[in-house]
Amino acid sequence: MKRISKNELKAIKSLQQKKQRDLQGRFVVEGEKIVRELLLQDRFEVEGLMGIEEYWAELPFEDWAQEPEQYGLSGKELERMSGLKQANKVLAVVAKREAPPIEGLEQGLSLVLDRLQNPGNLGTIIRMADWFGVKNIFCSPDCVDLYNPKVIQASMGSFLRVNVHYVDLNQLFEDWADLPRYGALLSGENVYDTPLKKGAFLLIGNESQGLSEELQAQLTTALSIPKFGGAESLNAAVATGILLGEFAVRQL
Repeated sequence: MKRISKNELKAIKSLQQKKQRDLQGRFVVEGEKIVRELLLQDRFEVEGLMGIEEYWAELPFEDWAQEPEQYGLSGKELERMSGLKQANKVLAVVAKREAPPIEGLEQGLSLVLDRLQNPGNLGTIIRMADWFGVKNIFCSPDCVDLYNPKVIQASMGSFLRVNVHYVDLNQLFEDWADLPRYGALLSGENVYDTPLKKGAFLLIGNESQGLSEELQAQLTTALSIPKFGGAESLNAAVATGILLGEFAVRQL
């Protein structure tokens, strides 16, 4: 069992910042459940596994898909690296990866996110996409970073199974011009009364501003969720979940 150096501890702590994640090409994952999922897959390379004595003592034997370097830490060392209010027992340092080639979009629904800023929303949307079998999420370049620790935590491991691409959305729609583009708008058609196609894009806008006018102009169909109470609007992640559920029901 290796011990971590002060310089490496400092470098890992700095991964809470996007600039450092980009420079180092890696990010952190915290928590026993998500770390276990990491070790059982091979899409993301786990560079190092940092755990306190209790974690290593309780770790059950499993056939891991990879064997990262293992480090023993004190509770205080883990707290210094952690981005959580209360540090867990283990932290993994993971190499960032390029999203795979964009292909086969005609076979199912893809999500498109416009200027999404809240990391909790992105993580929750990734988790919902995983639940409903959506394989690809396309983010405008100014969306929150996939590797933000709060995104990773909120996704609850679903980032391992959903491809998240940061792309020029206009170019994406030009390359896949045959696919219909549905968008969430308060003034849209009632989603429950609207025909929905399987191979399509579903656009979700910024939390406070919604979809940009440029993207609204490119929609095939604007969709809305009917309301029955007095709330002014729905959280972006909640609205996404409702719409994904309706698309899924149509495929049954």
